[in-house]
Amino acid sequence: MSNEKKVSIPSTFNERSVWLRVGTLLDGFSAKPLKDVHVVYDARFIRYVGSAENSPPADLLNPGQAQPDLELWNFTLLPGLIEAHAHLFLEGGELNGEKRNAYSKQTPKELLRAARSRLEKLVRIGIIAVRDAGDKHGVGLSLNQLYRRDDRPLMPYVDSPGAAIHHKGRYGGFMADPIESHHSLKDCVESRIQAGADRIKLIATDIIDFRAGRVVKEPQMTTQEVAELVSAAKGFGKQTFAHASGDAGIERVIAGGVDSVEHGFFIRKDQLARMRDRQIAWVPTFAPVQKQVDHADYMSWDERIISNLQKILDQHAASLVKAHEMGVRIIAGSDAGSCGVAHGFGFLDELELMEQAGLSALSVINAATGNGSNRLAFKENFGQIKPGYRSRFIITQHSPLEGIANLRKHKYIVYDGAVDDSAVSVDATGL
Repeated sequence: MSNEKKVSIPSTFNERSVWLRVGTLLDGFSAKPLKDVHVVYDARFIRYVGSAENSPPADLLNPGQAQPDLELWNFTLLPGLIEAHAHLFLEGGELNGEKRNAYSKQTPKELLRAARSRLEKLVRIGIIAVRDAGDKHGVGLSLNQLYRRDDRPLMPYVDSPGAAIHHKGRYGGFMADPIESHHSLKDCVESRIQAGADRIKLIATDIIDFRAGRVVKEPQMTTQEVAELVSAAKGFGKQTFAHASGDAGIERVIAGGVDSVEHGFFIRKDQLARMRDRQIAWVPTFAPVQKQVDHADYMSWDERIISNLQKILDQHAASLVKAHEMGVRIIAGSDAGSCGVAHGFGFLDELELMEQAGLSALSVINAATGNGSNRLAFKENFGQIKPGYRSRFIITQHSPLEGIANLRKHKYIVYDGAVDDSAVSVDATGL
């Protein structure tokens, strides 16, 4: 930080607006960065974004203001990050199996307390919203309710499906309530809606068998079951997202019409084409598999299994590049809470992995901001830098266009007008 220019970004108070002139703007959706841009915002919303050739309208500025509050020529302003796949009820950074098992056996109240302790840390890392990917303990739903309170703590927006949906005896019991607990598929969906779900999470397949290097079990759900669950969710105005790996299971969720495919390992090119045509998004989640490679010694994986893992990652990287070239909507999510994938920092890992796979830094930023904002139908506007969107963004002298890893460096987090000068010295304990 010794070579950085330290700045003091004004906070918004007493209806005061802030006028910044920034050297580079990443708005979350454009294919190119914007240069020399005016941004005006207050404690709630961004009010103006425009070229420096013209000054902002006087009625959006403070009385008598004729110059920006700050001119940040060497800085980049970008939206706060959206983590689109995390399990907030789990502690991801813990690798020890016995400790993870003991943690998961805590009461819902204890799990909620642990999850709440992560919230402020996520904002200070730069994450302003989390799409929780399911838990059967009501943690995500409770955090969603906490966010709605006027006296909420510093925390990201939280969107939750509550308990995921799976078949009894199949993968997912730790986060899901089975279809068999209900009279019908529609009743199953309705139970989630009554509990307060923002969307419906389906566990349509099992997970990858790392020893075999593939998904060995048949998909959990038939195409018809997926379609009926999707139809029921749409009847309540809700989106669906589906855990799916292995081409057979992916085929079923695409045909069933889900809004996004989560994980998607072993996806085929023709399936990507149908996803593009049907506007089905993809959340590829590299991080959980990469952590198995990173911690192979701890996991006691031998060379054959490590080779399987690397082949899976290489294939996934190639599919990601194909998807981007074909125009599939790619949204970033880390599967935080999975073994080794810490909340917050695991998401930064995910973004770096997407860049290493072959996406440009700008494409990765868009996947972590505006792509989710555009596709996932959140109840608030954030993740883009344009008028009417929440004042939640990052200002940094370390341009992520020069490498996504720069998001780990010193930055300023503006959240509803308040400013956090963050050296990213966030304590990773409990994440």
